[in-house]
Amino acid sequence: MKKFFVIWISQAASLLGSSVVNFALAWYLTQETGSATILATATMIAILPQIILGPLIGPYIDRWDRKKIIIISDSFVALVTAGLVALFFTEAIQIWHIYIAMIARSVGGTFHFPSIAASIPLIVPEKHLARVAGLNQMLGGIINIIGPPAGALLMETLPIYGVLAVDIVTAIIAVGLISLIGIPKPLRTTLVEKASVISDMMQGFHFIWSWKGLAILLSLASLSNFFLVPAFNLTPLFVAEHLENDVLKLGWLNSAFGIGIIAGGLILGVWGGFKKRIYTVIMAISIEGVSAVIFGFTTAGSFFLGLSCAFLLGTGIAMANGPLTAIFQSVIPHDIQGRVFTIMGAISAAATPLGLAIAGPLADVIGIRSLYYIAGIGTFISGIAFVFIPAVMNLENYKPDESTQPTTKA
Repeated sequence: MKKFFVIWISQAASLLGSSVVNFALAWYLTQETGSATILATATMIAILPQIILGPLIGPYIDRWDRKKIIIISDSFVALVTAGLVALFFTEAIQIWHIYIAMIARSVGGTFHFPSIAASIPLIVPEKHLARVAGLNQMLGGIINIIGPPAGALLMETLPIYGVLAVDIVTAIIAVGLISLIGIPKPLRTTLVEKASVISDMMQGFHFIWSWKGLAILLSLASLSNFFLVPAFNLTPLFVAEHLENDVLKLGWLNSAFGIGIIAGGLILGVWGGFKKRIYTVIMAISIEGVSAVIFGFTTAGSFFLGLSCAFLLGTGIAMANGPLTAIFQSVIPHDIQGRVFTIMGAISAAATPLGLAIAGPLADVIGIRSLYYIAGIGTFISGIAFVFIPAVMNLENYKPDESTQPTTKA
């Protein structure tokens, strides 16, 4: 577990820097343009590399040294941020510069995050995977608590290029820590030694579609992302229009979300969830949907209502993701986790750009509040749909068989 905690601390540094950058850029775009379409476009193009490149990158994550991938991707993202710092410092920044930087940072993340996820089962005993999933959920919560308020305070005291420079410092810390440990290479049990990258990628698709419950789950996750992600990526605009244009309120909403993620992780740690873990997931997604609907009624005078909903949304996300992550890491063979995780990420995120493409212009026409009502109802329905699908309800009982794993060849 020592190696895991080194990775955990390094990722805490890396994610903190990214959180500050994302907050600063979102608020900058909000203040400069006031357009839901611009903000939605920025989010959409940041997601596209994961969808387009993810399935192709996965086989390389399984073939290459995962430690080197993590170090190089972290360093690349920091280099992109340095470019933004220079552009803001010289006052040469344009909106399209930010778009390109978001795409580049996303490419780095598309390599980085699956490499981390695929490395964890190699250094953590299987009996501790659920515990580790809870710790990672809590880390996400901690970053959401610290990052946005830190970004808001820094935006009040520093020029934006100074705020962005934080990401470079945290990347140096993250890379330095990762350099201190070794990450073992997975045993090649299912990987075809002389296979092409395309055949490796197709093996990942084959594994997912052979697991009927997972394939259906990913489809429903895409539907949920179609509704929920666009609405909450437009929260800076909601704050600008309905919460007195107060950047600190945006920071507090993000912090409440982070506290909710920690609370969800703690609840899972103490309670453990229902014996049949998919029931916990269904309950959690239902909480997410109801929270989104109620959030749409938030006003400056009822700001506490918005904080409560953000808290419950974070709680629901943590309680949904924790059990699923543990199932995936224990069932999917270690040497194909890179490609399977990237494909899963691409599929679950695939509907988000479409949602953003619709949500941005729609918010400009019907108002930002209505998006939260639509998002909440859509998410609630997609969660309840699990109950009526036996393959999803029995997801945790799945055992890979030889039909899902190609024979290893010399």
